[in-house]
Amino acid sequence: CLLPCSLTVRNQEEERARRASQELQAESIPNCEESPAPTLEEVNAWAQSFDKLMLTPAGRNAFREFLRTEFSEENMLFWMACEELKQESNKSVIEEKARLIYEDYISILSPKEVSLDSRVREVINRNMLEPSQHTFDDAQLQIYTLMHRDSYPRFMNSAIYKDLLRSLAEKSIEA
Repeated sequence: CLLPCSLTVRNQEEERARRASQELQAESIPNCEESPAPTLEEVNAWAQSFDKLMLTPAGRNAFREFLRTEFSEENMLFWMACEELKQESNKSVIEEKARLIYEDYISILSPKEVSLDSRVREVINRNMLEPSQHTFDDAQLQIYTLMHRDSYPRFMNSAIYKDLLRSLAEKSIEA
């Protein structure tokens, strides 16, 4: 019984460590970025281009709220995780963040898996042999393009965007 028992104990310890790691990851993803309330001008600018929306924390927060209603928030979370990875310079931190991004958004076992074509998946798998800040660049661009072409037009017609625009317009009239 020594071998199976020790394997069972080791498997239980690995499972506990994996769950603790997942809980830590979940805690590290903020519900939204800290940002001041957007101005009317800022919200109007979001309608001009997707890039303007994505350049502001308030824009990303509003868009992320919309994506949550469409059950596609993982696209924004993945994009933000890639942006954070690009800012990192410590090799061991890059490797750990790349591993977490892979587990959270690329792995077919993940509930937050993003939709990527097979070519991009192959590039990522090669890049994961030696992770860098640019391991997910192709995938990030593909998800950015997906959000731009697919979700952004719906966001611009959504109650979330229109209500925000209306409330800011009313406040500016009152002022």
